[in-house]
Amino acid sequence: MGSPAFQPNLPYRQNPQVALRPEPFGALAYHFGTRRLSFLKSRRLVEVVEQLADHGSVDEALGACQVADRQRPSYLRALASLAQAEMIVRRQPLSERDEESP
Repeated sequence: MGSPAFQPNLPYRQNPQVALRPEPFGALAYHFGTRRLSFLKSRRLVEVVEQLADHGSVDEALGACQVADRQRPSYLRALASLAQAEMIVRRQPLSERDEESP
């Protein structure tokens, strides 16, 4: 079926089935469901992935992690690749999650 197209204006989070292992270059991401391995090639990209769930969109997470405008295209390509590999997944907006809380 495939995952929906990556949209940086929407909220994402690290897939719960994914573990990140820190490395000097960034991190290794291992998906326990698909058994795929991905390389996150910078520490800042790892920081973005780890903070996705705390922000209303990918764009907001990039801003919070101080990714420079000139670097955003490469980060968006990396994140789109991670979304396609199901390392990151879409989630409900923070406001909707808050409304569903008992």
